[in-house]
Order: sequence, then C-alpha cells, then structure tokens
Amino acid sequence: MNHSAGKITPVLLAGGAGSRLWPVSRDQLPKQFQPLVGPHSTYQQTLKRVSEPSLYADALVITNNDFRFFAQRQAEDIGASVQVVLEPARRDSAAAMAAAAVIAERRAPGGLVLALAADHVVLDEDRFTEAVRLGREAAQKGNIVVFGLVPNEPRTSYGYINPGEMVSDNADLRMVEAFVEKPDAPTAIGYLQKGYLWNSGNFLFRSDMMIAELAAHAPEILAAVTASVDLASEDIGFLRLDRDSFEASPKNSIDYAVIEKTKAIAVVRGHFRWSDIGSWDAIWEVAGKDDAENAIEGEGVALKSEGCLIHSRDILTTVVGAKDLVVVATKDAVLVVPKNRVQEVKALVDQLKAEGHDQQVAIHKRSYRPWGDVEELLSGERFGVKRILIEPGSRTSLQRHMNRAEHWVVVKGTASVTIGETDSIVPENESIYVPIGSAHRIANEGRVPLELIEVRTGAYIGEDDIIRLEDDYSRV
Repeated sequence: MNHSAGKITPVLLAGGAGSRLWPVSRDQLPKQFQPLVGPHSTYQQTLKRVSEPSLYADALVITNNDFRFFAQRQAEDIGASVQVVLEPARRDSAAAMAAAAVIAERRAPGGLVLALAADHVVLDEDRFTEAVRLGREAAQKGNIVVFGLVPNEPRTSYGYINPGEMVSDNADLRMVEAFVEKPDAPTAIGYLQKGYLWNSGNFLFRSDMMIAELAAHAPEILAAVTASVDLASEDIGFLRLDRDSFEASPKNSIDYAVIEKTKAIAVVRGHFRWSDIGSWDAIWEVAGKDDAENAIEGEGVALKSEGCLIHSRDILTTVVGAKDLVVVATKDAVLVVPKNRVQEVKALVDQLKAEGHDQQVAIHKRSYRPWGDVEELLSGERFGVKRILIEPGSRTSLQRHMNRAEHWVVVKGTASVTIGETDSIVPENESIYVPIGSAHRIANEGRVPLELIEVRTGAYIGEDDIIRLEDDYSRV
C-alpha cells in the first residue's frame, strides 16, 4: 500500500473539563469551548490550524454527549466541516484514540491521523504546519510521531522527551530515546541541560499502525472500542458509540497504554509557541501584554499595575496598584488570586461544591441549546427573566410546564409560535402569553437570529419543570 498518498485526518480530543480555569471553565461549558485567548475558543483555534485543504481531510471530533451541540455549532461558526463522535462514558485518552484510529482506518486505510488536544494554544501556525510536514515521513514509515517543544524554563508540570538518533538529515526529527514523567525542579534543570523536550501530548500516526500497537499493548481497550464502533448509531448527524461495548474498555491514558511501551516512536522538535493552558498563569504567558506586562482579555483596565491578568468578557473589571495578580470576572462569579498560587483554584472549586455553590461551579449564566442559546438576566423568588436566541431554521421542543406561565417579547426577528392548537406570528416589539400547562413551541422560520425576552412567573420556575412532547434533537 502507498502510505504517502492521501490527506491527514485531524482528530480533536474535546471531551475533558478544566476546573483550574474556573470561573470561565465550568462543568457544562469547559475550557476548550471558551474564548480564553483571543476571540475564538481553543477548539475553534485548533480546527482553524488544521483547515488547509491540500494537507488535511475533514476533522473527527471526539467528545461526549453534553458537549455535542457546542462542538457542532462552534465548527459551523468558523466554516469547518467535522464529524462529531460521541463517547458514551469517560475512559481516558486511550479509548478515545482507539476510536479515532478505528474510524479513520475505515475512512482511509493506512492513512495518517493527527491527534490533537482541543484545549491547547499554539502560536506560530506556519511553524506548526512545518512540524507536521516534517513528521509525515516518519509516520508513513510506521512510527508514532510526538511533538516536542524546546523548554524555556524547568517546568515540573510537563512530561519530557529524550531525543535519540536522527531519522533523516533533519536534526529536528529523531527517534525517542525515553519518555520521562513530570520531574522535580533539580531534575528538570538537568533535563534542560541535556536537551530534553517538553512533551506536548499531540500525535501523528498511521491509523493501521496505531491499531497494531493497541493490539500489542492494550488489546482489551482495542476490542471494546472496535465493538463500540461496529455498533455505533447515527443520531441527528452525530456518530454515537455503543455504550455497553465502550464501557467494557479499561480506563487508561494513551501515554501509559501505548506511547511509553512502543519502540516505533519518533519526535519532531517543534519551533512553535505552545501551551496546554492548564491554569491561569499559563493564559497570562501566551496572551498579548502591555508595557507593564499586564495581559487583558476582554473588558479590563489596569492602572499602576504590573504582571497582572484581567480576564473579563461581560463586565468592566479594573485593578489599581496590583502586582502579579490574576483577576477573572464573569456575570456571576469573580476570582482574585496571586499568579503564583493559581494551582489552588482546583481546591477552591472543590470547596465551592462542598459549600453548595453548584450553580456557579457547573453552569454559566449563558447556556447553549441545539437551537441557539439562553442567558439568565434576573431571577427572584417567583419570577425569572431570560434572553433567548433561536438560530434561523431552528425551533424549540414542543413542551409544557406545570408550575409556571411565560411571557415572550420579541426584540429581533419574527417568531412563529404554537400555543395549544393555535399558531401565531409574533413580529418585533410584540408579545405573547403562554398559560401554565399549555403545550408550546417557538420556531425561527426567518433568515436572521430570533431574539426574545422571556419572563417566567409561578410557584416554581426551575429548568427541570419541563415535559417535552416532541423534539428535533432526540431529547423527548
């Protein structure tokens, strides 16, 4: 078989959560779908990075059921064509990588796969592409290729790679001598002196070779995942892996299951700037800065301050006379922490959960639906006010509520409304009332997004007071 032909299939691993980046990253909308650095989410940035049609095929996205509509919508927003594959349970990265390899092998036998974390930031995209092109040769020969970065400090939070003998006449492509886990500080300093590289955790491989390595080193994972792909079902455009088969897979990372055991592994020394943005200080490092080394993402002002990060997309956030401080503001939570203590945010989130702040830990004021999004504006004991946006050609489920009435005011576009047996057209600046218990639905049959204000009143206004009667998105 000629393995030099064909395009590379990008695979984005987009199922994880990141509590160290609270309050922006939350259980129901984690960091990969958030604009942490620049206007696009890291998921969108990653898709754009692998969009060159002469080099890449359409991407596979491996995520879970909760994030499926974010993944689809955010890809559409930047014009990317993707196949979203849904993992029915968390089984760590080995099972996700196995699913990617099996699906890609069936698409293009022996083709190349580029597996990328959807929550990393890569600057210098041209240099990233150069690294991928350099790694192709070694991958086509049957090696798994990892991407190493030249360390600029003795980081103890990254794994390291010891590069060995050269694969070609390019010194940036070598076989891997050894992987070493996260070291202590003195050991990390020694690694820098010996020319070790940071392990970025991204991989380039032939799909048939990854399957062969899984068969040799993690056969139970491969068998379970292959069965889950065999029994997968199409669900409104998503590929849903079979739950029972997938859950039979042992939990393991691809690093432990294959990468640290295989002999067929090479490393490309990348010259692009990279971060896994695992914490707020990492966001500060890759963000643009002013003359005083302040990084401001969104609405922020720093006066007589230095080395600070302000991250606030919803409200104007200001600091005066601060040094090396991280200030993150959302509509319902604020985080202030010294930059050298950002690793403690995870413990803070655990404490918030223990003290009953589940809402602020799990859910944003703005949440996404398959048909658009909803933003909570105001709530009281017997009322709630929300802004609702419905995309063109979309509609909500046909539903009823047993404890609340709703008033809708259309502020943009035209709503097609069903209440009971009655259909109505509600234009801008007009309103309509939905009585308690009435079956109802809103549709946007126009060409612009439909925006309306919903006022809920009643004895109970929680999201779980809903009975779906019909739904375009399989949620009945």
